[in-house]
Order: sequence, then C-alpha cells, then structure tokens
Amino acid sequence: MAGVQVANVSRSFGAHKALDNVSIDFADGGFYALLGPSGSGKTTLLRQIAGFDFPDAGRIAIGGESVERVPVEKRRIGMVFQNYALFPNMSVADNVAFGPSVRGEPKATIATEVQRALDLVQLGKLGGRKPHQLSGGQRQRVALARAIVTKPRVLLLDEPLGALDKALRVDMQIELKRIQREIGITTIFVTHDQEEALTMSDRIGILRDGRLVQEGPPEEIYDRPQSEFAATFLGDANIFHGDATGFGIKLPDGTTIAASTGASVPAGAKASCAVRPERIRISTGAAKPDPANANTLTGRVSKRIFAGNNSTYFVDRDGQTLKVIVQNTGAERLAEGEPVVLSWSPDSTVLIAA
Repeated sequence: MAGVQVANVSRSFGAHKALDNVSIDFADGGFYALLGPSGSGKTTLLRQIAGFDFPDAGRIAIGGESVERVPVEKRRIGMVFQNYALFPNMSVADNVAFGPSVRGEPKATIATEVQRALDLVQLGKLGGRKPHQLSGGQRQRVALARAIVTKPRVLLLDEPLGALDKALRVDMQIELKRIQREIGITTIFVTHDQEEALTMSDRIGILRDGRLVQEGPPEEIYDRPQSEFAATFLGDANIFHGDATGFGIKLPDGTTIAASTGASVPAGAKASCAVRPERIRISTGAAKPDPANANTLTGRVSKRIFAGNNSTYFVDRDGQTLKVIVQNTGAERLAEGEPVVLSWSPDSTVLIAA
C-alpha cells in the first residue's frame, strides 16, 4: 500500500484549464472522496493519478516515488468504473483472473488469489457465473475483486455506484467501506453525490473549475466551510450577505447576525454568513425567546415539504427565502402563510470572507 502526493498539478485541454495548480496529499490507507460538479476536474485528477493522462506541470508521487511520466501499467493501480467494464463472455472467476493472467502468474497462484478476492467481496460461490447472470450490485463486486486481486498500491473509484438504485447504492457504500478497511488500501473515490462523500470518506476534497476549493475531514468541511460554494455544494446552507462587525455581519436592513466561528474579517469589510437549515429553530410568533439562540429573524412560511422523518420549511423574509429542516416528532405543523420566528446560536453561524 502507499500514499499519493499531488503537488501543483495543472492540465489544460486547449484553452480549457481542467486542473489549475492542484495540491492534495492522500494518506496511506485512507479513504478520500473527490467531490465537485460536472467539469470541476475530479475525473481529470483521477486520470493523472492512474496514468491515463499526464500533467502539463506539477508532480505526482505514489509511495514517495515520482510517477507523473510513468505509464499506467507500471503504476500498480486498481480501478473501478461506473460501467464495470466486465468481459461478458468470461465467467466471474475468469474476469477476476484477467489481470494476474496477463502478468504471467502461475495458474495455481491465480486460482488461490481469485478465490480470496471473491470471498472478500462475498461472491465466493459465484465464480462460474457470467456477468449477465448477476445483479448490478454483484457485477460491481466483481469489478472490485478484479481491481484488488493484483494487490495494487492504490485503488481508484470513478463514480462506481452511479448506475445502482438508491437501496442497492446504500448497501454497496457499506460494503465498499468494509472491504477498504479490511485490506487497508489507499482509496480515492470520485463522486458527485454529497451524501456518499460524507458517509464514506475520511477526507473530502471539493473541486471547482479545476481548483481545489477546500479539503479536510467531512465534519470539518460541513461545519466550517471556507466559501459560499463549499457551504452550498456540500449540503444546504442559508447565506446572508452584509458588512463584517468583528463578531458577525450587519445585514442591509440593520439586523446583526452573530457568528462564533469562521474567517477573520475586518470590521466594515464585505462578508457572508452560512447557517445550516437543520441548525435553525422555527416557531410561531407567540413563542418565548430562547436565550441560547441569540440570532433571531422573523418571516412567513411560504412552503412546507414533507419528507417522512423530517419536513423542510421555506420561509420568506424580505424577499429572501430561507430553508429550515425540522424532525417530524408529532408536534404541531406550521401552515403556509403563518408568521414565524427563526432563531439559532452563534455557534451555528460560520463567517465567510467575501
């Protein structure tokens, strides 16, 4: 196994800069998610690490060894794609055995390693089947077994769960995490699914327009986003714009929002605040103030969306629509058009420099 270091990597295609001076360290044995919208550069970065493409500038190292000009077949990389890329005319066992066979390993060794890989992905008894006889989740496991049977130093996953339905996707998230932990391989996972990134990874890197916007543990990025883009791309966030006061911001109408975390912004400078919808308390105008929730705004419910275990309220405040998520605990539900009070703690407010 090995860690991966990407240092100041850039890659352009004509006038389009797909990667712009990107630097990330992928720790040995960690599970890392690359998250971003279409065209953000996440798949391009994965291709640079795999060796399918070479950077215009910068350095890529695997296990401390520079590989930015090393061809893909010599990097000892395992890859799993969204479309599985299985050979339809081969059995499951032969699909998994393809890599070791090409490398000329002894047949007895190959048989042992293939069975071990299939047992690891819980398909030990299905080696004789063809891919068309398997479910989508099972075909994904075959692709994973084929990737790990060659004992790669790094495992790269490019939207591997994108073709699965939601229930199967959740099951495979659990399985992928279990397998990764069991073999301890450095894993880099490309996804556009925020929930996948949050639930599966040890660290997340958010890319936008070829640049790394923010990276760190999922909880850190979610609780302390460093930009409006990071706040709104990874989960929902209510964004307020105003002038920094030294401890928060003052809105154009004079209302002050207190923040206890985030960027250090000089008083008077333009700044923003981000507040997660689930951190806001919503109540009728008759409710008593809560001393713990120093930030208070008034508004009117414009819409309510029921989602089973929770409801999302959309609240209009002077032309701005704010989102509040509450658990459905059987308490009285607020009606559309009803005046409400929104309140939250300064600890739930993240100050962001403009």
